[in-house]
Amino acid sequence: MTAGAMPESARLRADIRAGRHSATSRGQAPGFVQCNLAILPREFAFDFMLYCQRNQRACPVLEVTDPGDPVPRRLAPGADLRTDCARYTVFIDGVAQAERTDITDLWRDDLVGFLIGSGITFDAALERAGVPTDRHRWVLRTRLPTEPAGPFRGDLIVTMRWLDPAQAIVATQVTARFPFNHGAPIHIGDAAAIGADIAAPMFGGPVPAMPPGLTALFWACGVTPQSAAQAARLPLFITHAPAHAFITDLAAERLMQP
Repeated sequence: MTAGAMPESARLRADIRAGRHSATSRGQAPGFVQCNLAILPREFAFDFMLYCQRNQRACPVLEVTDPGDPVPRRLAPGADLRTDCARYTVFIDGVAQAERTDITDLWRDDLVGFLIGSGITFDAALERAGVPTDRHRWVLRTRLPTEPAGPFRGDLIVTMRWLDPAQAIVATQVTARFPFNHGAPIHIGDAAAIGADIAAPMFGGPVPAMPPGLTALFWACGVTPQSAAQAARLPLFITHAPAHAFITDLAAERLMQP
């Protein structure tokens, strides 16, 4: 990128804000940190932050905005959390409403935005290392309890990927370098050992029989805090729609550990 040029992340957000782009964030602006978005009233923000702190593998918080401020000033200073996700899901008393492309009319002076690291961030690094990221991927509930805080509680949500043994080793090594985006897998092997519900995946479609030669790897997932907030039945809770994460201006390599 030349000096003074707008980064790809900012260009993509500008297109989203103008209604020119509505696709998922996966595969977009590779090399930039992507975040799970959670927006909730200030009265619940401390307990939510505490929940995230107690469950850091699933909820690695990268930025928290001031109440009423829709600008993530550390990760994307020119962005607006009200308009710059391609799709949002709004929950009223824990019940999902119709998806939106703009939440400006819902914005209030007491709303706090949480940007939580997403595993989509390390997809580009996995691809460079020869690990495919475009198939064999689901989001599942487990029976592993998270540590509660205030009204926030629930079981861990995981992302399951199927890889061959060589890819599994590389994927573990690569993702371990991204502790602010869930890090290394929490489990490898039998889904039943962690109570992962492969019969009813949350996202990704039905789980078929695993092809021979592959193994299952499970990463903590940023859907976990969203699920906890939904279960808490907050009067208002807003998140990005599935696969429409918020794209920041932070280069992913800046979060990589040596």
